[in-house]
Amino acid sequence: MTYKAALNDPEYDTPGKSNGLLDVFRHRYLLGLLLRKGIATRYYGSALGWVWSYIRPGAQFLMYYLVIGVIMGVDRGIPYFPIYLFSGIVAVNLFAEVLRNTTSAITDNKSLISKIFLPRELFPVAAVGVAAVHFLPQALLLLAVALLFGWSITWLQVVAFLVGAFLIVIFGLGLGLFFGAINVAYRDAKNFVDLILMFSTWASPVLYSWSMVHDRAPEWLFNIYMVNPMTVAVEMFHDAFWLPLAPGAIRPDSLLEFAIVGTLIAAVTLCVGQIVFRKLEGSFAQRL
Repeated sequence: MTYKAALNDPEYDTPGKSNGLLDVFRHRYLLGLLLRKGIATRYYGSALGWVWSYIRPGAQFLMYYLVIGVIMGVDRGIPYFPIYLFSGIVAVNLFAEVLRNTTSAITDNKSLISKIFLPRELFPVAAVGVAAVHFLPQALLLLAVALLFGWSITWLQVVAFLVGAFLIVIFGLGLGLFFGAINVAYRDAKNFVDLILMFSTWASPVLYSWSMVHDRAPEWLFNIYMVNPMTVAVEMFHDAFWLPLAPGAIRPDSLLEFAIVGTLIAAVTLCVGQIVFRKLEGSFAQRL
């Protein structure tokens, strides 16, 4: 086939051309390979391996429960505080895994990126998959603890859980694409991510009730706090696991409106992250 004929062939595609996140669906086999690689190397050389997926959230819960719940007495205003606390911890841990993994996805795979062309979005999306697999043991542990307290499942709780998890993934992936692209040239991006993760536990109702912010903060600040995608996601997790055990608990007014705005913010974050990623991806191989 001549060069001119190739250009007119509908099957022909320019080498190196990227369609952004859409390329992920066209290269599912490569995505599966990267996902299996990430899972296999997650705890490579570790004696306990995936047991750490249970130990870490358990240790986090114990520390926060003793300090925040028992010593500081926050648990007195929140029924079934252990479930409330653990639901928030699991949600924040998923966000931390997604954001941390996607931010370092390009630099961690520099040997592949600098030698051959692959759609660059495959790496952060595979990193999200690894984070999701790492999240499952924590979700199962939360489910087991909730069942011990008498929790029972309904389809509304399943929807709340799935919406919360999806929102975290979209928001984390958007931030990860943004900081991951910048991280190739400026490793300071990882430090910004560490700051975000440090504040994420305190900037959403994980260790305390949303009502404490409502009662003490100005209305405009409370509204900003409530449309934070992580606040919305944490409240979705609370609705899924904690609220059925405490049906008389007071929930935020206009939670649905806050959830809609938070979802829009997460979607815009994903779009901005994709735009920045595509703008900078052409220089990844040279900079790595």
